[in-house]
Amino acid sequence: MLRYFNAAGACDGHDEYHNPETHLLPNVLRAALGTSGPVPIFGTDYPTPDGTCVRDFIHINDLATAHLAVLDALETSGRLIYNLGNGVGFSISQVISTATQVCGVQVPFRESLPRPGDPPVLVASSDKIRRELGWAPRFTTLQEILRSAWNWHLAHPHGYSE
Repeated sequence: MLRYFNAAGACDGHDEYHNPETHLLPNVLRAALGTSGPVPIFGTDYPTPDGTCVRDFIHINDLATAHLAVLDALETSGRLIYNLGNGVGFSISQVISTATQVCGVQVPFRESLPRPGDPPVLVASSDKIRRELGWAPRFTTLQEILRSAWNWHLAHPHGYSE
């Protein structure tokens, strides 16, 4: 059983594209491209350093390597359960600020009311898979994750139809 945190980033010409899109990073990049409206920030008074929610983002390449490590380990173990995340949290404001740097344009955003039930901080502890299988994420910075996704969005501003 593998519990993903926020899978993000692009690899080998593949990224996520949903319609409607509900995930933060693609919405931030669409806003930077001008193909969507401002990114809503759901709450700015959480008990976090900048008042916005903090989330863990993991690059899809790191998810793939975790899957391979688990498949190898299943040869000698019947049941494995792991959290898959960076173990580092980034605030929504940090995501928007970093995307502005990576994209070279100001990402438009708007403050919105908090969503009921949103926890202030949601960050994975991937200590168990690190300890037991020696797995560790390679793409640990928000810049790396956003840059890979930004390059895909530049090449596919309207998704896979191009």
